[in-house]
Order: sequence, then structure tokens, then C-alpha cells
Amino acid sequence: MTLSVLAAFWAVSFLFVITPGADWAYAISAGLRGKVVVPAVSGLLLGHLLATVIVAGGIGALMASNPMALSVLTVAGAGYLLWLGIHLLHPAVPHADDTRPALSGTRWALKELCISAPNPKVFLLFLALLPQFTDAAAPWPIPLQIIALGLVHAVSCALIYLLVGFGSQAVLGARPAAARTVSRLSGAIMILIATLLLIGQLAA
Repeated sequence: MTLSVLAAFWAVSFLFVITPGADWAYAISAGLRGKVVVPAVSGLLLGHLLATVIVAGGIGALMASNPMALSVLTVAGAGYLLWLGIHLLHPAVPHADDTRPALSGTRWALKELCISAPNPKVFLLFLALLPQFTDAAAPWPIPLQIIALGLVHAVSCALIYLLVGFGSQAVLGARPAAARTVSRLSGAIMILIATLLLIGQLAA
């Protein structure tokens, strides 16, 4: 694997990462809930790394060829996404003088892992994208190349999602009205994505 291949993959990967979507909504939501940005982003990244390992191990191709397994993943992920989106439509945004304890960082990490790991869009993206940048003639075996590419993607995700999370915390933390609006918008995005996933399953 050459540096030019890594650079090309990074450029494509970065375009996906900087496009606002569900992951951005999670990061913003975490930023508005207190000092849980790092645990929340860590959970998201663990989910992405898990998808990378699955694709590298060849299990990904097997699951992609099994419509029932993929359907179960899609419905489960969409259901959880829908529940979170509805919850965000009625946000309880913390104020600067709020003395209530912050949500557990561990709970946030587990929640984001449960969202990211079964996300079929992440799984299929990696299954379609990662192998395209591998080289059978390279000194590294293909599974190791896929893991390396997944790590490059994870670094981009960490950078952008941390910026989004901490940015929302700094900009919106002292503006309850704006924070509620952003939370509702994040919730609406999650509900829209979940609905599209479920419609896709019904139409399949």
C-alpha cells in the first residue's frame, strides 16, 4: 500500500466524515449534555473499528449476502435511532448553573457503540469502500490493509466529531434556546434517517 493510495482513501473518507448526518447529531447531543463528548465519540469510533474488523475478517461479505441478517441489523439500528430522535425532540438542555450530575461517560460510550456498531450504512460503506483501496500485490495482507484504512478513517472521525462536540458545547452551552433548537434538529435528522431505513426494508 503506497502513500498515494492512503491519501486517495483519506480524501474520500474525509468527504463522508465532514458531511453532517447521524454521527454529527450524536456528537452535538453529547456536547449539549456536559462533559461526555470524549466518551460519546469513543463509542462511535469503537463501532466504526468493529465494522472494520468484521470486513477485514471476511465476515462482512457473508453477512452482506444474507438478507435476513442485514434486515435484522437494519431494523434494530433504525428502531434505536427512532427512539433517540423522539427523545431529542423534547430536550432537557442543561444550564450553566445546573447542579445536577452529568450523565455517565460510560453510559454515553455504550450508547454510541450500540448506535454505531449495528448501523448497516457504516457496515455497507466499509464493505464497499475499504476493499477498493487494497492491493493484492502489496507486502501487507489484504486484511491488514483494510484495518490500516479503517484506522485512517477513525482518525478523521475522531478529529471532526470532537470538534463538533466541543464546538456545540462552547457555542450552545450558554444559549439554552439555541441548544434546544439544535437538539430538536438533531432529533429530526435521526427520525428521518430511521424512517428511510425502515421504508427501505419494507420496499425490499
